[in-house]
Amino acid sequence: MTRGKRYNNALAKIEVEKDYSVSEAVKLLKENATAKFDETIDIAMNLGVDPKHSDQMVRGMVSLPSGSGKTIKIGVFAKGEKADEAKAAGADFVGSDDLAEKVQNGDIPFDRCIATPDMMAVVGKLGKVLGPKGMMPNPKLGTVTVDITKAVNDAKGGQIEFRVEKAGIIHAGVGKSSFSEDQIIANLKAFTKAVNSSKPSGAKGTFIKKISISSSVGPGIRVDVASLIN
Repeated sequence: MTRGKRYNNALAKIEVEKDYSVSEAVKLLKENATAKFDETIDIAMNLGVDPKHSDQMVRGMVSLPSGSGKTIKIGVFAKGEKADEAKAAGADFVGSDDLAEKVQNGDIPFDRCIATPDMMAVVGKLGKVLGPKGMMPNPKLGTVTVDITKAVNDAKGGQIEFRVEKAGIIHAGVGKSSFSEDQIIANLKAFTKAVNSSKPSGAKGTFIKKISISSSVGPGIRVDVASLIN
């Protein structure tokens, strides 16, 4: 794949095999994020797990202290007073059977899905649509709950979900290039610690093998794992 001049100039400033401290890595990242748009800051973590085994699955939620920098749309499956509560909390789409029908037809107007427990009989039928997109409400993630206000506020306030992929890698957007270095570092540390505390029972040996960060159009920069956990 042919890379642009900006990418190659950024790559020339980086020692590809070096594990930088988080402060060094973020400084380099900010210097290299020179696109004309507000680039997303991505983290990629190589984990010592095989998610094909159920006891090695890694999944969870984390609230980013500096926010995600992304405006997300929230869909809530609820009825009656809980539907009113969801609207008051700022949910973008609220409904029950009507919203389910929309989703079933492939129209998913939201980025995050929350449901009250009594709606799971309806939402459960949407598994084939919501599941592959990682949007299925889950009580373990706090997205099946009676506390709709908290769930909506958490989602709007920078809470993101993480989930290991087939190759044992977790990818996530953890901020924007317009954030200060301190804001990016705070988010990176919160994310890494949340993943580290989600180590599954079946994981053997080194859990977090490698971490790299990048901006939308920039090269990856390896980060010393200890500098993110300690």
